[in-house]
Amino acid sequence: MRALPASADVVIAGAGIAGIATAYYLTAVHGVRDVVLIEPGAPMMLTSAKPVEGYRNWWGDGAMVQFMNHSLDLLEQLADATNNIPRMSRRGYLFASAQPESYAFFERVSAEFAALGVGAIRHHTGNRPHPAYTPPPADDRYATPLRGADLISDPALIRTQFGYLPDNTRVLLHARRCGWFSASSTGGYLLAQAQAHGAHLIAGSVSGVQVAGGRVGGVQVTTADGSHLIQTRTFVNAAGPFLNHVAGLLGLAALPMYTEPHYKIAFRDVKRIVPRDAPLVIWFDPIRLVWRDDERAALEADPAQHWLLGELPAEMHWRPAGPDIWQDDTVIVAWTYRTAPEPPSFPFAIEPRYPELVLRGLASILPAAEAYIGNPVGLEYDGGYYNRTQENRPLIGRLPIEGAYVLGALSGFGLMGCLGAGELLTAHITGGALPSYADAFAPQRYADPVYQQQLQNWQAAWQL
Repeated sequence: MRALPASADVVIAGAGIAGIATAYYLTAVHGVRDVVLIEPGAPMMLTSAKPVEGYRNWWGDGAMVQFMNHSLDLLEQLADATNNIPRMSRRGYLFASAQPESYAFFERVSAEFAALGVGAIRHHTGNRPHPAYTPPPADDRYATPLRGADLISDPALIRTQFGYLPDNTRVLLHARRCGWFSASSTGGYLLAQAQAHGAHLIAGSVSGVQVAGGRVGGVQVTTADGSHLIQTRTFVNAAGPFLNHVAGLLGLAALPMYTEPHYKIAFRDVKRIVPRDAPLVIWFDPIRLVWRDDERAALEADPAQHWLLGELPAEMHWRPAGPDIWQDDTVIVAWTYRTAPEPPSFPFAIEPRYPELVLRGLASILPAAEAYIGNPVGLEYDGGYYNRTQENRPLIGRLPIEGAYVLGALSGFGLMGCLGAGELLTAHITGGALPSYADAFAPQRYADPVYQQQLQNWQAAWQL
């Protein structure tokens, strides 16, 4: 085993996508040589390995729109410079509803989001004069100029462009600066570049942080060979779901975030229910599971199972998977039909019936999917934690101890926001210029009475 360094310029707890992106910006971009990443297992093997891999600038929070637009700029620049190592595609997010009244809601929200900077809204009602609809690219192109969203209620256009959706689909909202990219390819590239520029990855756990005179002095690391002290004046807490555990090692109170589990399934769509050139589709209506008559009768006889017969939450979403780690006919489906905050625990436990219930929900939207219930081909399922604040903004910036920083609470946007987040924290560490949205993500925001008042009525919608 390589000897652990006696000192480092920066020590980062966590080699998920947040810690890796920070190491990349410190080393490959800013030339900080002695950066150490501490991770108990392989890098990007907890929550960072389990995303749907989507990205979007579609947010109802001005700070998040600015942040994500910039992060996606950085991601596109990386794709340009590497012949698209991230494997970006940009087919959009398609919010779909069978409820005609969804049009008014989508129209109002679209106008609000456009004012925040997501881009212009184009209406397609079937009545002239409206602009022509531009279909999403069928391949993995990502550098398309179209932004904003298309609000579609024209039945002919829905049938022509999205004939795979249910016949009763009435309204579509196609957000355009959205798509997906590869977590493994992106994380692997960033880590390799960081290591090529001097970063060290150590298999171990942060077991203590030395603090003297109100500032960081060293980090205690426990490895298979024992305990070791790395002297450093800069420590980054990027421990994902264990953010508060590491905060406790600093002697700090718990950070204002919590963890909630989210899951997904993947299976081979051998019947080609989902076209390979489809966008990521989000079904915006509540869902009722598909049951045979005998199954329904059995559920009705068991009060503990009655919840399976009623309306379940909306926003099931699915997309065709890319060819990087999946078979070329794989579909990914994610749906959170019930969740609550819980302490992080690994190995990650998933409700045994989750894959079946997702397929039953999908069959209520796409009836042909009923053939997969009980008989999916190549089924895989996994999950991870959304580590989030009440208002669904991240924690990026300085902690109360000098030399201590945090990058976390990245909720469901850690992958899509990784470059912007890593760049922002690096600016905090190196004394670089901070963007206008930096204060909105700094932990110190919670000390502001005005911000606390805003939190009383804050609704963090469109989380996915």
